[in-house]
Amino acid sequence: MNTRYVPYYRVSTQRQGQSGLGLEAQQAAVQAFVPEPTQLLPAFTEVESGSKNQRPQLAAAIAAAREQGATLLIAKLDRLSRNAGFILTLRDSGVSFVCCDMPDANTLTVGLFAVIAQHERELISKRTKDALAAKKARGAVLGTPANMTSVATEKGL
Repeated sequence: MNTRYVPYYRVSTQRQGQSGLGLEAQQAAVQAFVPEPTQLLPAFTEVESGSKNQRPQLAAAIAAAREQGATLLIAKLDRLSRNAGFILTLRDSGVSFVCCDMPDANTLTVGLFAVIAQHERELISKRTKDALAAKKARGAVLGTPANMTSVATEKGL
C-alpha cells in the first residue's frame, strides 16, 4: 500500500514567503521524495518563525494527517521546528512524520537532530545579537524608522 502524505511547508519571514524561493525548494524536495504524485494530499503552508509553537497551519496539517491516516511530510527537520521539546512532543503524539532530508530517521535520530537543531537556533540567536551589538557600538542606529508608524507604536504599547 502506498503511503499518503500531508506536506507542510514553512518559511520564517514575510520576505521569504513573498519571494517564494524557500517554499519552492521545499516543494521540490517533497516532489523528489514522493514517487507518485497521487500520494500527496493537500499541502499546508505557513509563514511563521520556527520559534513559535502555536502555528495554525501546522496544527491543521497534523489534524489532516491524523484524519486521513497519512504521514506528515516536511522537507527538512528545521522547517518543522528548532525546538527539541516541540519536535519530541510531535514524535510522541502518535502522528507519523518524515523529513525528506532524513527519511530513515527513527526515534533516536529524530531526538538527536532535534537537539542539534535547537542548538543551531541558539547559535544563530547569539550571532545575531553579537552582530547587532557590534553595529550599535560603531554608532549605527538600529531599527527602521519607517516602520515606526502610529499603528506599530500602539501595538508595542
